[in-house]
Amino acid sequence: MKSLSRKIEAIIEPEPVVEGAGVRLNRSIGTRSLDYLDPFLLLDHFASSNPRDYQAGFPLHPHRGIETVTYVLRGEVHHKDTLGNSGSIGAGDVQWMTAGRGIMHEEMPQVRPEGIAGFQLWVNLPAKLKMTKPRYQDIRSGEIPEIKKEGAVRIRVITGTVDGVSGPVTGIAANPTYMDVFVPAHTTLIQPIHRGHTAFAYVFEGEAKFAGDEKEDGTMISHPRLVVLGDGDYVQVITGKTAVRFLLVSGKPLHEPIARYGPFVMNTQEEIEQTLQELRQGTFVTT
Repeated sequence: MKSLSRKIEAIIEPEPVVEGAGVRLNRSIGTRSLDYLDPFLLLDHFASSNPRDYQAGFPLHPHRGIETVTYVLRGEVHHKDTLGNSGSIGAGDVQWMTAGRGIMHEEMPQVRPEGIAGFQLWVNLPAKLKMTKPRYQDIRSGEIPEIKKEGAVRIRVITGTVDGVSGPVTGIAANPTYMDVFVPAHTTLIQPIHRGHTAFAYVFEGEAKFAGDEKEDGTMISHPRLVVLGDGDYVQVITGKTAVRFLLVSGKPLHEPIARYGPFVMNTQEEIEQTLQELRQGTFVTT
């Protein structure tokens, strides 16, 4: 079977939103333009050196039925929950939290001279795992392998396997691959992606041409933009005078119905109503 280049299905301009107690974010999945990209429910990009944009943080709030992935580029985020977990993640660190049947937690960015920057991705859980036991995978920057490829391309592998190198986050239902990719100027990268998996690139520094093949160079994408990639076997990225840095994320679609209410994502409206009832009755979180 001939290897196929993934084409661009959509280019999404992030929308500014305010979440938590007043944190300013740019959202590219979970918007009017792109509500859901199965199995990905939300992608937020936060970046500011102004404490007023982020210091109020995300006070105690619930989640059920999803996984949240926080990847910090600069600064520090403290977290704690009602199950007794607490800690912090800093530059280059990742937290992959499986909310499962339910967790109440808070995430508080710390005011530092360098400010804060990073991403939060929400990944859906299949029906059979929505009520699983909550868990955290806190991964330090030094634990994340970095692949150096031809042309000084660098890829940090957070989860999945790239060129035989596996990321430290494991046991995720959607079988995702999550990469932080840097491509220098005047360089071409051809990166394989599992056929049949949903895939997107989020460009957050520089610009490059995406999704070309042997016949064409692709479409120029400048930061910040999210590129939804159609199906295929690989994506081609070509830089010109400017380097590019982007997240390249893929995962197995669930093809299940979703019922969504804020931080709760289930399969039916009845399950959402049950969740809200448990919150009212104080039975939402169990140890």
